[in-house]
Amino acid sequence: MQAQTNDVIAPQQAVTLHGLFLERARRSPDKIAYRHFQQNAWRDFTWREMLGEVARWQAALAGLGLQRGDRVAIMLRNCPYWVMFDQAAMSLGLVTVPLYTVDRPDNAAYIINDADIKVLLFENAEQWQALRTVRDRLGGVRRFVSIDTLRNGVEPRLKSIAEFLPPAAQLQADISLPYGHGAPCPYPTNEGANDPLRGTCSDELASIIYTSGTTGKPKGAMLSHANMLTNAHACLDTFAVRGDDLFLSFLPLSHTFERTLGYYLPVMTGSTVAFARSIQLLSDDLQTIRPTILISVPRIYERMYAAIRARLDEGSPLRRKLFHLAVETGWARFERGQGRGSWKASFLLWPLLQKLVAQKVLDKLGGRLRVAVSGGAALAPEISRVFIGLGLPVVQGYGLTETSPVISGNRVENNYPDSVGQPIRDVQVKLGEQGALLVKGPNVMLGYWNNPEATRDMIDGDGWLNTGDVAHISGTGHIYITGRIKDIIVMSNGEKVPPTDMELALLHDPLFDQVMVFGEAHPYLVVLAVLNEEAWQHFAREIGIRADMPETLTDSRVEAKILRRVARNLRGFPGYAKVNRVLLLREPWSVENGLLTPTLKIKRTEIAQQFAAQIKQLYERR
Repeated sequence: MQAQTNDVIAPQQAVTLHGLFLERARRSPDKIAYRHFQQNAWRDFTWREMLGEVARWQAALAGLGLQRGDRVAIMLRNCPYWVMFDQAAMSLGLVTVPLYTVDRPDNAAYIINDADIKVLLFENAEQWQALRTVRDRLGGVRRFVSIDTLRNGVEPRLKSIAEFLPPAAQLQADISLPYGHGAPCPYPTNEGANDPLRGTCSDELASIIYTSGTTGKPKGAMLSHANMLTNAHACLDTFAVRGDDLFLSFLPLSHTFERTLGYYLPVMTGSTVAFARSIQLLSDDLQTIRPTILISVPRIYERMYAAIRARLDEGSPLRRKLFHLAVETGWARFERGQGRGSWKASFLLWPLLQKLVAQKVLDKLGGRLRVAVSGGAALAPEISRVFIGLGLPVVQGYGLTETSPVISGNRVENNYPDSVGQPIRDVQVKLGEQGALLVKGPNVMLGYWNNPEATRDMIDGDGWLNTGDVAHISGTGHIYITGRIKDIIVMSNGEKVPPTDMELALLHDPLFDQVMVFGEAHPYLVVLAVLNEEAWQHFAREIGIRADMPETLTDSRVEAKILRRVARNLRGFPGYAKVNRVLLLREPWSVENGLLTPTLKIKRTEIAQQFAAQIKQLYERR
């Protein structure tokens, strides 16, 4: 069957995210929707098959007596069950709350209680064992549903999907829109948003997505159907997506970036999504699935770049020289294609360089990628330069969970890789106090769940959301993020970490007098710690080391013991807030040496600059 290449469903046609799914199934019933590795083989699901499975989940959820607006949670790796549950829940007017599969039980319990979760779908025995440690705090959950069949003799609320789902059911397709397409919706709306679907059920709350804040407790961003529908549709202006495109989904669907661009956008365009087996097997999956579009955070590009460098280091000098020549020639060709460079004689070498170098690298990524999208954190310019130079169009974008998430993005034909692109359609931006980037548009969230004060702090009375990021906007309209007003670390995997709260927790340890958590645009966190001299001497005697020897501070055995103390102090934080390295210091930070403000607050930028070489070594160590 010939794939349609321009069969895009507009937000006005879909109205809701479940309406989008129904319309896609109506238009493309026999087209492959999803590809999933199951029982040692890749299995395809057509839209017709997905429709039948969603009907089973809908019937099972409807049998629980839930009310429209009730919250249900998903704690699964990316798979067709994620989509089935999400669509069935939305068909009943329920609100889905995604949870990270590797989060700490305490953090999951907080979200489950804060959102008053009624149903929790999870995967396996390992997750159930973790949930059981906080079971006394999950009294509001009516039903736990596991993908795997588990032994259960003590929890009447626990069912496997084999017990929970009926053998078959007929989808009640009109439940999600009880008043019909385009009819007034009686549910709360986002009054301040510039929403082209205002007044319909598209304004209804679709999902609550929790994101870390400076208080240390997650905040639930409330996103409507229109928020995500219009955001996905506007992104089609930045990179073209066709019905014959194939996505490889590996970022967690609990991440808004993946959910909007890697889930709802392919439904909108009729593209196929293959669910990767794991990050560890990503390289194999890329070569097996051979995707045409890649949606990723910088950490994945960093891993690919590191693998390329490792192979070059093992190769001959001629191989390294050819590689660098290919990248430089390819980059010059890119600049000329963008209208920013002139023709060079080295371009004549490109067919040979492409065959000998570039194509061999791109074949490791499947060999068919048309575009690679990077978001969630800053992508290092040298990494984007390498991939673009090798012929892979990498476009960087920018956004927040609270903006559904995309605010801006580079277009393939108007790409400034060191920027985060221009605002997407219908999104307005301007600079506020201290150069803070302010955003307004149909992508701005309804607010924070159960937290009106935080909502007021984030969104003003005119609907402008303060991103907390310092930016400047070029003459071409491209946005450049230059800093952060809020002390939030955005790691290269897109996770956001509040350093101040972590630092306060670490200072409970008498061994540390001053600490700073570092990790912006890096794959993991490190801690710079000024030692308390008396406590350090005592620690050294206890473990039998010389406290006064400089090399002791970098001894791997000492670091391992310190990291265990760090982990104990940070056990109340989410699992991704893990510290992998520590830099031990004995000279205090002070006003005199320029590392503290007059009010004795640490100067993060100055500290990072002063210890840049040592920090670099921490990340280079294996």
